[in-house]
Amino acid sequence: MTPPPLLVSDDARVRTLTLNRPEALNAFNEALYDATAEALLAAAEDPAVAVVLLTGAGRGFSAGTDLLEMHRLATDPTFERGTHGFLGLIDALVEFPKPLVVAVNGLGLGIGTTILGFADLSFASTQARFKCPFTSLGVAPEAASSLLFPQLLGRQEAAWVLLSSEWISATEAHRMGLVWRLCEPDDLLAEAHRHAAVLAARPISSLIAVKRTMTAPHRDAVREARARENAAFAELMGGPANLEALTAFAEGRPADFTSLPPGW
Repeated sequence: MTPPPLLVSDDARVRTLTLNRPEALNAFNEALYDATAEALLAAAEDPAVAVVLLTGAGRGFSAGTDLLEMHRLATDPTFERGTHGFLGLIDALVEFPKPLVVAVNGLGLGIGTTILGFADLSFASTQARFKCPFTSLGVAPEAASSLLFPQLLGRQEAAWVLLSSEWISATEAHRMGLVWRLCEPDDLLAEAHRHAAVLAARPISSLIAVKRTMTAPHRDAVREARARENAAFAELMGGPANLEALTAFAEGRPADFTSLPPGW
């Protein structure tokens, strides 16, 4: 029997969502995008849920989008997309009205890093690592990170994270402000849940009002950033650089961008 892509549990008005593809380092395929989006939508409407805590099973938080499936999306017109997909998950994150706590238990790649732009509190294991691999994949930023990361980190730190496709250590991520607290691996989930439970003991109506007043001034800017990113991503997806990156990944070799047409 295939295990569910997402585990859901409740404790003290905190709903914990655990990404559950540990064999793939919790890379998001269409099934996991759909399950996570549905879980956020359900938690938003559930009057018994005050706070959502998001983490990953196994040794990774999330390895981002499943690149093998991404390659099929780019090359196979018959591939069946999910109900929500990546964009639907981001919609659910943008609109999520309650506090979102993220506990990064290991590797965070792509959406495993950019999702922190939507976290109200973010915790990370001291063994966590982060990477936004957009330029190494020949694509554009995602999840309004082109707006949220400069706000969160400052422009130059965000520029390095988004432009370089280099790994960022947990210590660097904490120094930059990408995560709020670092924890030893064995303490991470308990510490994140302890803070989530403090929030969850407050009136849900008040939590929603506070979050709404904090995020409302930026809603239009987030929408515009996503539109710019989506347009750039659509332009680059399936282009020479992206296809070389995805083909190299599928073939288990480093990408070689030196022979691309001029301008790519």
